[in-house]
Amino acid sequence: MQSLWMLFASFMFAIMGVCVKLASSLYSTSEIVMYRGMVGMTVMCCMILYQGGSFKTRFVGGHLWRGIVGVVALWLWFYAIAILPLATAMTLNYMAPIWMALILLCAGWWHARNHVEWPLMAAIAMSFVGVTLLLQPVFESQQLSGALTALVSGMLSALAYLQVRKLGLQGEPEYRVVFYFSIVNFLAGLFGNIASAGLGPVTWHAHTTAQGGLLLLGIGLCATMAQMAMTRAYRLGKTLVVANLQYTGIVFSSAWGVLIFGDVFDWHGWAGIGVILCSGIAATYYNTRNTERGAAIARTDPIASEV
Repeated sequence: MQSLWMLFASFMFAIMGVCVKLASSLYSTSEIVMYRGMVGMTVMCCMILYQGGSFKTRFVGGHLWRGIVGVVALWLWFYAIAILPLATAMTLNYMAPIWMALILLCAGWWHARNHVEWPLMAAIAMSFVGVTLLLQPVFESQQLSGALTALVSGMLSALAYLQVRKLGLQGEPEYRVVFYFSIVNFLAGLFGNIASAGLGPVTWHAHTTAQGGLLLLGIGLCATMAQMAMTRAYRLGKTLVVANLQYTGIVFSSAWGVLIFGDVFDWHGWAGIGVILCSGIAATYYNTRNTERGAAIARTDPIASEV
């Protein structure tokens, strides 16, 4: 049941994606990242103080690695959301579970000495067929840079999620994981906006309307709640089951994209989304039910020893 926290996290991430896409016409990506971190940092600081928690951690290096990889993935994802249809950006970013399965497959192959798990290989290969189908409309609309950015974001997200799991297994509570990640978000957005100005004056977009401020607040709150739920899911749930539930974000974002932004896909786009979704489910099922390594996943943790 703990894995179901990812269901809530995916819903909140989808709403965050809507807010990011709307806010991208008012603010730069670095500003959105900065404000997202500012809101999350403030909320988590108040929560920790109210509940009498501690800011002290024994895993500075782990938080730093999670923060750096996570913020780069987030930055690329926000950039892709601004360019691509919401469902496309979310789907390519949600390739993270496939990358996680590929990492675990490679680790299993290494330990098993050239043993190849062909059903899992087939599921992973099918996911890239889905990517090819999904990218065909993107090629036609000259949005290749956004698509590649979202794909790289998914790869980095997989590494970040594995580190989240590892921190949780080391006993680090989710509130500290989210708090320190929010700090990295804030600092990265702040210095990123300053660096983008070069030797010229730094540009900060004014909050000319209440809509802009509310969108930034929504991004921060939705992201913070989603991060808390996601961290709890990876800490208490089964890694690949949690990764599988993450795919519900594709369904949520597709619905929001059609209802709010009027996104229209041809059969290539919908087929690509469907193939990626099904291949992700197949990879998860195979890893957790049909192999000796899957049985080991249920008993022990595959992340702490392999990553």
